[in-house]
Amino acid sequence: MILSRTSQYAIQALIYIATRPPGEPILNRKVSEYLGVPTAYLAKIMQSLCRGNLLYSYRGRQGGFCLREGGEKTDLMQIITLIEGVGFTENCVLGLKICSDETACPVHAKWKPIKEKIVALLHEQTLERLAIAVQSGRYRICDLPMAMMDEMGQKGI
Repeated sequence: MILSRTSQYAIQALIYIATRPPGEPILNRKVSEYLGVPTAYLAKIMQSLCRGNLLYSYRGRQGGFCLREGGEKTDLMQIITLIEGVGFTENCVLGLKICSDETACPVHAKWKPIKEKIVALLHEQTLERLAIAVQSGRYRICDLPMAMMDEMGQKGI
């Protein structure tokens, strides 16, 4: 259940867009420069986020991307599921084809409660909450994964 680079970039881009005024488009190039992400790679991610109904895409001189109405309420689990697919939380941590309570891998019993806590944490973290943390100056976008890990530690995960 480690996040792919694609998921990390999608989350960072969405948080950055959520810090901007609602309805104000921003160019992919500007987002990629801010995040230090390859522009072409981010463009593909942004198109996926548009197909997943998280972003609007506008063409032309005043074009760019902006969050859809209510997009700030999107939680990280929704974003990760969109990028990684529904199997993200169902796949075996060791990569085995068959792993369940009935046919468990060697770490299944210890990993399952940890995974459930991580999934719960990802559901708690909305773009709005993360954008406010960034705007307050408490975190930079690139600091958020560590901040989430700190929060997990404080909750005893």
